[in-house]
Amino acid sequence: MPHERNLTRREALKTAVLGALTLPLLNARSLAADTPAPPAADREHGLRLGIATYSTRNMSLEDTITTCKLLRLTNAGPYKSHLPCETGTVDECRAAAEKFHAAGITLTGSGVVNFKNDEAACRRAFDNARAAGLVAIVCKPDRDALPLVEKLAKEYDQRLAIHNHGPEDKVYPSPADAWNAVKSLDPHIGLCIDVGHAARAGADPAAAIRDYAARVYDVHMKDSLAVPGAQKDIPAEVGAGRLDIRGILRALLDIKYAGVVAFEYEKVAANPVTGLAESVGYVRGMLASLA
Repeated sequence: MPHERNLTRREALKTAVLGALTLPLLNARSLAADTPAPPAADREHGLRLGIATYSTRNMSLEDTITTCKLLRLTNAGPYKSHLPCETGTVDECRAAAEKFHAAGITLTGSGVVNFKNDEAACRRAFDNARAAGLVAIVCKPDRDALPLVEKLAKEYDQRLAIHNHGPEDKVYPSPADAWNAVKSLDPHIGLCIDVGHAARAGADPAAAIRDYAARVYDVHMKDSLAVPGAQKDIPAEVGAGRLDIRGILRALLDIKYAGVVAFEYEKVAANPVTGLAESVGYVRGMLASLA
């Protein structure tokens, strides 16, 4: 059921944010350089905001960083096109990470890394994550790979966050499926709750956040017009879909969520900046109203 919307606040924020973002991105780097960063505490009314760069997968690393600065987001979960954690070398991943770090952006997660039951391949990803300084590896381990990745997570002292992908995912469709897979494993392994895919899988994202609070290590923020059970997503700007965004944010605040709320915008892959700006502005307005 569509949630209640604070349209006045949303439209005001949308106008303010889009005013800075309607310039062509490639000509906006000087503006980005002058955009004030969030406070040092890196929290906006209690939550840390960031971006999953799957949103900007068709953009270069440099333009992705520019987008982060324009949106005043200082946390990023880099997709494989920006930091090849799964297939790259330590030197490649360190060099990519250094570009983010030089721009004042913390790498809090990763694009979804697939873990097969192959120790050499898994170690490559762990080595690359360490070189990049990732807080968590957002991932999808095969079921038979879980003992291996648990061993490596402890060895590397590396957090893993298993990502749910909705009804079409036969391994982890919902947060409950991911929870049931990890609840008996070492606490290094937790969840990345993708709120849009969770809702399509028939879960209540806010309830899942509360139920699995102890192991919620990453959150992908999005909105969707798809109904529960839909095999295909219908992405929307945050605030324009069916999800109860207020309830999700309230749950994150109530559990004192310490991770990052990473925007993952998928509606317009070729030109995501405007939709991202609207989504970020909406959440900032909602957080202000909840404060």
